[in-house]
Order: sequence, then structure tokens, then C-alpha cells
Amino acid sequence: MIASLTGTVQHIAVDRVVIDVNGVGYEVFLSGTGLSRLPEVGKELFLHIHTNVREDAIVLFGFQEQSEKEMFLTLKTVSGIGPKLSLAILSGMETGDLCQAIVNGDVKSLTTISGVGKKTAERICVELKDKVAGLQTGAVAESFAVAADESSSVADALSALVNLGYSEQMVRQVFAGMKKQLGDETFSAIDLQKLIKEGLRLLT
Repeated sequence: MIASLTGTVQHIAVDRVVIDVNGVGYEVFLSGTGLSRLPEVGKELFLHIHTNVREDAIVLFGFQEQSEKEMFLTLKTVSGIGPKLSLAILSGMETGDLCQAIVNGDVKSLTTISGVGKKTAERICVELKDKVAGLQTGAVAESFAVAADESSSVADALSALVNLGYSEQMVRQVFAGMKKQLGDETFSAIDLQKLIKEGLRLLT
């Protein structure tokens, strides 16, 4: 089974990306959030991978954060939820917010996600309430992974984007993804204007 891929972005489609790994192109399906955080074509990309084997195909699903992959696998354990609906759910809500909604039994919020009806939302809450506690902690830890940099331009960029109406958790998750992709030193060296500009690109 393929557990992860590191390669170059070759092509980006509506719901998937093609990664060139040493001359072999791997087609990987991503959530809407994952797609919004992809680097440009030609840039390097690392993804956690879930390999879904069917009788007629082998399908790869990719995630930039381990917590998103774990949430995907957890959602798949619910009766009636397959990999495509799991990905759709992750597209409709950030991992941390999704965990919180499940823990709180917030059926109303879950039904705002495309493809999730009331009965499905109720099953998710009942079957996963105890399972997502650890995932919730991990998701929060990842989304706040930029805290050490907040004495500089990162804190100002975070404040600016929050003032524009984006949730603090969402902005932190975007910055955490940038930091992971660029490395601590490069991320810390980005000036305020570039941080805001790149943050807006990834958030919209």
C-alpha cells in the first residue's frame, strides 16, 4: 500500500492532482481544503496517502495533514459512508471544526455539508463521538503549530486575515501548512505583505 508520496505537481484538476514521482504520475484525489493549499505546477509536494483498493480500480486519496487522513479513515467506518463522501465531508468543514461538531452532536452543522442528510449526520455523531477525541487534540495542535513565529510578521498577518473575516483556526491551519511545506527558516523569513497575499490565495 502507498502511505505517502513526495514529488512534483504535474497537473491540478477540479478534484485531484497528478504528482510526478521519478517519472511516474500518480493521480490523487483531495478534499477542497487540500486542493486550495496545493503549490503551483512544478513545485514539490508531500502528501499522506490512503490507498483504496476496489475490484475494478486502485484509487489514491491525499492529505497534507495527518489529522485529515485520520479523520478520513474514521469517517469511513460509519455505515453508509464511503471514501468519496468522506472526502466531501472534509471539503465541507475543517478537521478541527468537524471534530467539535461531532463531539457536540451538532447535527445541524453537519447537514450543511453537501451529501450529508440528517440520518447520516446523526449516525456520524453517535458512532464517532468517542473516536474523535484524540483527533480533535491532534487537529488543534497542527492548526496552532505556527505559534512560535507569532512574535513577528506571522502574528500581524494572522490578525489582518482574521479582521477580514476568516476564522483564526482556519488561518492558523493555512499558515501551518505553509510552514510545513517551506520549512521553518524560509517561512519565518516571509515578509508581512507576502504572508497576507499568500494567505488570501489559499483561503479563497
